[in-house]
Amino acid sequence: MASNPRNNANKKLKHHRNQDSDDFEGNPEAWATLDKNFKQVQSVLDRNRALIQQVNENHQSKIADNMVKNVALIQELNGNISKVVSLYSDMSSNFSSAFHQHHSNGHTRDD
Repeated sequence: MASNPRNNANKKLKHHRNQDSDDFEGNPEAWATLDKNFKQVQSVLDRNRALIQQVNENHQSKIADNMVKNVALIQELNGNISKVVSLYSDMSSNFSSAFHQHHSNGHTRDD
């Protein structure tokens, strides 16, 4: 029975992914940085949840002063969204750099 080239390519890709994952597991500094960054993102998202709740309460109250307060709250929300985008961008760059540095230092295994 002839081998299927597509299956062979999938097996090679899966092996490569597994090897990369195994190699990166040996880099605790990279994982610690990722963990720290995810905690920062979660903190900002938690703050946004509270801000959204406050904006909704202010809006439902229909009190003019509360509506004015919403302007600042929404501005903070907007800034926080930009912060989350920046954190994810940094996280992606840091993860990629750490991964490539780990590989360039010869931390790959040959099977």
